[in-house]
Amino acid sequence: MSKGVAITGMGIISAIGNNVEENYASLVTGNTGISKISKIETNHKDSIMVGEIGFTNQELEQQLGLSSENNYSRTAFLGVIAAKEAIKNAGISDINNYKTGLISATSVGGMDRTEAHYYDYAVDKSTQKYIEGHHAGDSTQKIAEQLGIKQSLVTTISTACSSAANAIMLGARLIKSGQLDRVIVGGADCLSKFTINGFKTLMILSDTYNSPFDEHRKGLNLGEAAAYLVLESDKVVLSENKPVLAYVKGYGNANDAYHQTASSENGDGATLAMQQALKVAELSPKDISYINAHGTATGNNDLSEGRAILRVFENDIPDFSSTKAFTGHTLAAAGAIEAVYSVLALQNNVIYPNLNFKTQMKEFNITPQLEFKEKEQHTIMSNSFGFGGNCSTIIFSKKQ
Repeated sequence: MSKGVAITGMGIISAIGNNVEENYASLVTGNTGISKISKIETNHKDSIMVGEIGFTNQELEQQLGLSSENNYSRTAFLGVIAAKEAIKNAGISDINNYKTGLISATSVGGMDRTEAHYYDYAVDKSTQKYIEGHHAGDSTQKIAEQLGIKQSLVTTISTACSSAANAIMLGARLIKSGQLDRVIVGGADCLSKFTINGFKTLMILSDTYNSPFDEHRKGLNLGEAAAYLVLESDKVVLSENKPVLAYVKGYGNANDAYHQTASSENGDGATLAMQQALKVAELSPKDISYINAHGTATGNNDLSEGRAILRVFENDIPDFSSTKAFTGHTLAAAGAIEAVYSVLALQNNVIYPNLNFKTQMKEFNITPQLEFKEKEQHTIMSNSFGFGGNCSTIIFSKKQ
């Protein structure tokens, strides 16, 4: 069994950067990736704002050296790019020299392809290959093939917005129990008309820049992204003398089953997830130096999460902020995106600004960090709360 769960590599692509370095540069300079829709033909093109990645599918295809006959979804393209960066960052030359698994999260899967061919796939045989790539596991399988993973566990998690956090949690547990030596964990989701229409129906999309924890927040901006982390056991780190970026110190998952899409108004699930993560990490609330909040800028989420933070930390609230004003809400990928940002905050001893905040919420008096700040970081909590009340919290630390 492994005592620690080391993070030895990271990869990411989002609306604010095509790799880890570019993402961090945007976080430091306050460069948001939110804009009007430019790559999806939708009736809502001029009425909402999103976090889009600049590359077209054809450009992503060329980057990966794929034939134009492939049936990759945009989710798969993004996932492969981020996962390959993570493997390279971890200095892995032989992916199968240890028991290695892949746990990938997604909610959109191949919807972008199937919705494009919905009306013609039954009569046009050439489009049926895209239907085969619709299911959530297809993008995971394609990532595994591109990485060359030929043994151990390859699986998919889809628990809405907590998906990638749950992938990290499962990967950490598999390493700590000794079942795997190395796990690539994370998630990928692309923008699609299906998700745009779905969230529009819920009336929680904003027509302007999202403003987490602001009294006048109007809703979220959807985003597309992918991020993966390489988790490795003590055995691997010691035998290869590998540098460690950070450790997965604690984790917790709770489901308050309050509503199909809304969080508990008192933050019951969020409270339990944070408390469980602290318990696993053997830490107390005062040990947390920064919270990367879920902070979707919706009326329900920010109220629920804020109340949960107060319940857990009482009168000693750590610095906190949401980075979704940079990237948009990237759905199943969000937990991995913000895991990368949390590790970068640990490495560089910084706190990211909560963009677009102007007015304090009337329900409580806690205020997010509004400016980029340099501050010694040692233990960071990252929250990811999903539909159906599925709430997850991960704690990252500099020390094992």
